[in-house]
Amino acid sequence: MSHGHPHEHGHSHEHGHSHEHGHSHEHGHSHEHDHSHEHGHHAGAARAPEAHRSALERGAGRGATLFLDTFSGIAGDMTIAALVDLGVPFEVVRRAVAALPLEGVELELEATFAGAIGATRFDVRCASGQGERSFGEIDRMLAGAPLDDAVRALARRIFRSLAEAESEVHRIAIEEVHFHEVGAVDALVDIVGAAACFTHLGAEDVAVTPLPMGRGTVECRHGILPLPAPATVACLRGLPTVDAGIEAELVTPTGAAIVATVATRFTAWPAFAPERIGWGAGTRRLADRPNALRVVLGRAPDAQPREQPTHEIVETNVDDMTGELAAHVIEALLGAGALDAWASPVIMKKGRPALVISALGPLGAGERLAEVMLEESSSLGVRRYGVARLERPRRVELVSTRFGVIPVKVSGGPYGPPQMKPEFDACARAARDAGVPVREVLSEALAAFSQAARG
Repeated sequence: MSHGHPHEHGHSHEHGHSHEHGHSHEHGHSHEHDHSHEHGHHAGAARAPEAHRSALERGAGRGATLFLDTFSGIAGDMTIAALVDLGVPFEVVRRAVAALPLEGVELELEATFAGAIGATRFDVRCASGQGERSFGEIDRMLAGAPLDDAVRALARRIFRSLAEAESEVHRIAIEEVHFHEVGAVDALVDIVGAAACFTHLGAEDVAVTPLPMGRGTVECRHGILPLPAPATVACLRGLPTVDAGIEAELVTPTGAAIVATVATRFTAWPAFAPERIGWGAGTRRLADRPNALRVVLGRAPDAQPREQPTHEIVETNVDDMTGELAAHVIEALLGAGALDAWASPVIMKKGRPALVISALGPLGAGERLAEVMLEESSSLGVRRYGVARLERPRRVELVSTRFGVIPVKVSGGPYGPPQMKPEFDACARAARDAGVPVREVLSEALAAFSQAARG
């Protein structure tokens, strides 16, 4: 089997350091990945890291879109490498890691190639004898470290996402999740370094492609795990994924935790004008694609009107449908991929009361929605037109409550204070299971999110 790049939960790497992010309980991971990378005829041609572009100043991403093109997946080291290659000064990473009470840690940045593409590789070398750390110890370390407040808060959210995934996979309390020796250090460096890079850029719109899931299995310290790794899947709950079609680990748990925390939306390619491009190389050669993460910083060009259609609306007027049938049509449209569907009362010719049945979908979905509308309603025809939708950047964060883990939708962007809304269906299920009013679960989920945001 060919493996993409290191799964941070316990790996032995040929290029000189071992990742052992397993747990002290019996489910600890020790993945043995062979990560050789060949540069072919390009060997020796790459310029020194950071030498090919000017550094980006703090806040350079404000008002811009930061796009993570994960065609080969994502890992913590690839994220740092790509953002530094984009222009984030490596000193930003060094300074953040230096704030942690760690010894025997060396950071390395290397100019390399991903296939024929010049890229940057980030590596962590750790001395042995680090000792294992529980999630609680790591979280307290981050809380007490002299980090920038925004970096500390983001790093804690990412690490909690990772720990909650491990807790769910192994069905243990989050306080019982342990990270082994070098693995704990490597995860800390990757997460804190990535948090420092994202904070330095300050981009509020972080768009990510649907994440490619590799196939196969990986041998761990205590057995075999399927790919994608269980913790990776748990981190990506509710987020879009696609089959990569190859046997390789492309998205690691740390990479998944980073995406789950920082992404505001998912798209194949955003509507923007690229300004800066960075390439972060993985450490294993893939047979069918360069093993790299591409990050692009760009802005909507003035020449591109905001009114350019981004979605479609399909609608029809009907005057011979019952309310029950209208509700059924709306449900069918939502099941067919509509982002929203609704009915509006109108008065048609000859004073007849009627309904306008409408559905909103992404570009390309209109034909299918029109078919459903004709199949399920009494309409003889439908109309379609494009619309431009301005969206608040949104993300989903998981919070722990005494009723279980509840997803909370968070909307941000330059549109006033963020809005938080616990997922109602999840709250309703938890309330039924606990025998309490749903408003009690909603209230506790909001309180848990507010406490986590304050750090």
